[in-house]
Amino acid sequence: MPNFHLPIAPYPSPLISDDRENIESDDRVLLIIEDDVNFARILLDMAQEQGFKGLVALRSDIGLAMAREFKPTAIMLDLNLPVMDGWTVLDRLKHDPSTRHIPVHIVSVEEGRQRSLQLGAIAYLQKPVSREALSTALTDIKGFVERPVKNLLVVEDDETQRLGIVDLIGNHDVSTTAVGSGAEALATLKSGHFDCVVLDLGLPDMTGFELIDQIKQEANLKSLPLIIYTGKELTRAEETQLKRMAETIIIKDVRSPERLLDETALFLHRVQANLPEPKRQMLEQLYQTDSTLAGKTVLIVDDDMRNIFALTSMLERHKMKIEYAENGREGIAKLQNTPDINIVLMDVMMPEMDGYETMQAIRNMPQFASLPMIALTAKAMKGDREKCIEAGASDYITKPVDTEQLLSLLRVWLYR
Repeated sequence: MPNFHLPIAPYPSPLISDDRENIESDDRVLLIIEDDVNFARILLDMAQEQGFKGLVALRSDIGLAMAREFKPTAIMLDLNLPVMDGWTVLDRLKHDPSTRHIPVHIVSVEEGRQRSLQLGAIAYLQKPVSREALSTALTDIKGFVERPVKNLLVVEDDETQRLGIVDLIGNHDVSTTAVGSGAEALATLKSGHFDCVVLDLGLPDMTGFELIDQIKQEANLKSLPLIIYTGKELTRAEETQLKRMAETIIIKDVRSPERLLDETALFLHRVQANLPEPKRQMLEQLYQTDSTLAGKTVLIVDDDMRNIFALTSMLERHKMKIEYAENGREGIAKLQNTPDINIVLMDVMMPEMDGYETMQAIRNMPQFASLPMIALTAKAMKGDREKCIEAGASDYITKPVDTEQLLSLLRVWLYR
């Protein structure tokens, strides 16, 4: 049976001298995950000026390992990184209960503001970025972490539901204000600072859409996370419109209280370990089914049945449907004859028609031009990633496969 876990290599000595050797337990620590040495140095100097101790990782895998070990106060993350991209790092940080609460600020050339906020980042800056903007970002992070109690606004016209939500969220690290109309919501938002809003679409004085529109017009509320919590059946057009405006949409049903607790915990950066035991149990049960993966179909193309078996048993635990093929030609036939395959895992080392040729052939078929394909390579050889991407892969992962890394790649590509 293939080995499915990679040990984390010890961190190489950094090119930039940071504070890793002299961190005390009560220090405010900023972890900078950025492959541009000069920019990382600027961020480190500015963070130290603002009273942070700084850690620098020039590679994504090292940054992730350092986040887990040092549990920094906050993280600044670039998206275009070697080894795995920043989206995967953000996904893994936000799916690990021990790092989920850490505020992550994205600084990147790539456009991805709404997506990064939806995935749980606290803020987003697009490069090139001025010193003033960076200084403001660091001040905002400092202000956020210095407020131990976070503020939540609940906008819900049904009093029973309103009280139910306040009770569900709990109150030791969250101060919840609950209102019953759009006008009250706007007045409350203008009168104080809020970290997140839970909003029902059916309000007595205006539609939820109108309220969101008015909130987004206020310059200082543009990045305020909005969670739509509604019993309304949404049309496809309404859902598309909401996805552009809000961070999360939860339709009220049996599992919705768990999801609401989970999403508010994400955007309020609550430490999961500090939640009361019943709330922790609710979240742990919720995490056993991953809504991004459940019900999606993955095609595994690999000539080694042991690999297929190991991957299948792991992915079936996440409620994924599995199709498999033992060579490239069979893989192409399976794709053409099986509707609704959402993603492909492609081994590159196969006899006759290898993974590179197979991926090229798939990409040449117009109907599969945007199908996500993740290449599985035997070991990380220099130039492997480029070779895979050139052949048509969306991303790649080395064997033996790290389970968490693979699940994260699947989530990142299925989200797109």
